Amino acid sequence: MKKKSLGLNAFLNGIRSVLNLLFPLLTFPYVSRILGATGMGKYNFANSIVSYFLMIAALGINTYAVREGARIRDDRKKFSNFASQIFSYNVVSTVVSYVLLFFCLAIFKNLQDYKTAILIFSVQVFFTTIGIEWIYEVYEEYVYITIRSIIFKLISIVLLFLLVRHQNDYLNYAAVTVFSSVGSNVLNFVHSRKICDIRLTLNIDWKKHTGPIFIIFASSIAAQVYVSSDITLLGIFKNDYVVGIYSVSSKIYNIIKNLVQAIVVVTVPRLSMLLGQRHIPEFKALLRRVTDTLALLTIPSTVGVFMLAPQIILIISGKEYLRGVSSLRLLCPALAISVFSWVFAFCILMPLKKERKFLIATIASGVLNIGLNLILIPLMSENGAAITTSLAEILMFGMMVYYCKDTINGIFDWIFWRDILSYLIGSFTIIPICIGVNAIFKSTIVQLLFATAVSVIAYGTVLLLCGNSTLKDALNSLKMRLNK
Repeated sequence: MKKKSLGLNAFLNGIRSVLNLLFPLLTFPYVSRILGATGMGKYNFANSIVSYFLMIAALGINTYAVREGARIRDDRKKFSNFASQIFSYNVVSTVVSYVLLFFCLAIFKNLQDYKTAILIFSVQVFFTTIGIEWIYEVYEEYVYITIRSIIFKLISIVLLFLLVRHQNDYLNYAAVTVFSSVGSNVLNFVHSRKICDIRLTLNIDWKKHTGPIFIIFASSIAAQVYVSSDITLLGIFKNDYVVGIYSVSSKIYNIIKNLVQAIVVVTVPRLSMLLGQRHIPEFKALLRRVTDTLALLTIPSTVGVFMLAPQIILIISGKEYLRGVSSLRLLCPALAISVFSWVFAFCILMPLKKERKFLIATIASGVLNIGLNLILIPLMSENGAAITTSLAEILMFGMMVYYCKDTINGIFDWIFWRDILSYLIGSFTIIPICIGVNAIFKSTIVQLLFATAVSVIAYGTVLLLCGNSTLKDALNSLKMRLNK
């Protein structure tokens, strides 16, 4: 099989993630004004109900399938057999999910007012299963995935303005949302025939698949509880205003974290394949590149968010949310290290089939997060929630390093640490730049754009002066491409 370019895959997956973030950001102002608070409330409530059943149907299948499938992707017959088993397993979990959903609709009478919207959103469960997107991740088909995503996002925007025009059109909005997220999944299933021969089968190795799938599922649930506990406990101890303030801070934090992760998630199938085929030197070399690239992006991004927090919040949410500046800044330590925990979890522990270790670390971090929230939220409101998130991420990172110490031994040489030092020095230049720009310009947008542009130039210049190996390799590669 011809290897795909990891750089191109990272770029394309980054574009796809940006699109997934931009779609709701572009449509929300229009939709919220058309539907009003009541319509948006019905939409969000129905969507939240179905999200639980989506999780049940998905289990931990996607992560498990990418890990195991990448090891055998060069053998079409073996992979087809594996894919058929996993797809059939997913069909069973989907049927169970629908049975539970219909049972809840029948039992809980207060869901009847939302029944139609819930049923529309529930279509996602079926289409996500037949979408078998994990196959495209295994084979690193990010060109196909990205082009498909762009097309369906554009169609969805047109449908949105055509079909959502009145206050009672929240059902139309639900349908457009479903079409945007899973409308292309029928094409996925048909197109998959070019990659493998997938079919329903009763010959499923339940014993082999169930253990790791459910451990990954348990980790997902623990992570979801861990992520949601801040908002939940703020709602219990404080009020809607405080929840709204922290929601903006945490949303910005998650957007930046997810964008950085999207750039490196494309390496997971390649790392799993290298481990499965026992190419350990190549595995360690790629892991070093991934970690180095993450550091290059994450360290300056963290400093930039800390310095430009007021401008970011003003542009995204407005003056009434400026109280969230402090909580956003307190989340910056979590931003700086959480992506590295993610690399250790999904690029090392998962390929090594040590998902139990990840589950233990997730539960420990979740317990710490919830325990500290109970103490700090009553005292410090949203700032307490931000502090607990950062402390929990520090614990997660420490446990990840401990569990991965044998694997990472010898990977990070003096050149790596020299590069890390250059990232730190370059990031410190962002501080005076942001202070100077804020003093010179009054426009919030100009401050953000100008500070970002100058910081990028200064950061890159420092890396060049420090002889950063990652930047030098990138420039040499670009020169070679231009000379061809």
